[in-house]
Formats: sequence, C-alpha cells, structure tokens
Amino acid sequence: MVLVDSAPIIYLLEYHPRFAARFRPMFDRQAAGEIVFAVTTIAMAEVLAGPLGKGQEVLAGRYRGVMESWQVVELTADIAESAARIRGSLKLKLPDAVQVASALAIGADALMTHDRDFSAVNALRVLV
Repeated sequence: MVLVDSAPIIYLLEYHPRFAARFRPMFDRQAAGEIVFAVTTIAMAEVLAGPLGKGQEVLAGRYRGVMESWQVVELTADIAESAARIRGSLKLKLPDAVQVASALAIGADALMTHDRDFSAVNALRVLV
C-alpha cells in the first residue's frame, strides 16, 4: 500500500516533461496490480484545483475517476489529531502532516511524494 501525494499524480496526469518519468514506474506497478495506491481527500483537492480553476470540468472528472479507483482516505477526527501532533513535532505544513497521518492510519508501506519536507519523517518510508 502506497499513499500518493498530489505532486506525483499531477506530474503523471499532466505529462510533466521532467518529472513524469520519475514516477511512472510506480504507476506502472500499480496498474499491473503489484501495489495498491491510496490518496487523501486533501491530495484530491490539490490535484483537482488545476483543471477546475481553468474551468476544465471534464478533465477534472477524469482525474477524480482515476483517484477514486484507489483507496480514498477521508480526513477523520483521529487523522486530524494525529496530523496536529505530527505537525507540531516535525514542523511540517498541515497538508503534509495530514498525508503522513493518513498513511500511518491506513498502515501504508510508503508515502510517494516529490516534497523534500518529508525528510524528517522516520515512522514511514518516503519515496521521493
């Protein structure tokens, strides 16, 4: 189980010329059924903000469909409290703390991100 942060999703869906290739092998493994992806509702909001901000409803719907095919992790009160503790102890931004807390809550094996702010996280394998 790999919780996927917003940046790798955006890179892949938008065919980022530099970074899509970095994350493609993990998406290929997921498509082959070798690993399971999870995504937080926070990451979904970040991914959908781009197309929705440009009025691209159909594209946003396609992106949402991709993410809903994975395990969607809702922001519960327990995850929020855990994120607050993580934010306080590791000095992460709140969305990043929510990602870590969510990954821990579902027992994810790793968190895939492109954010170097996760370097202080020791309780979870971070794939950058």
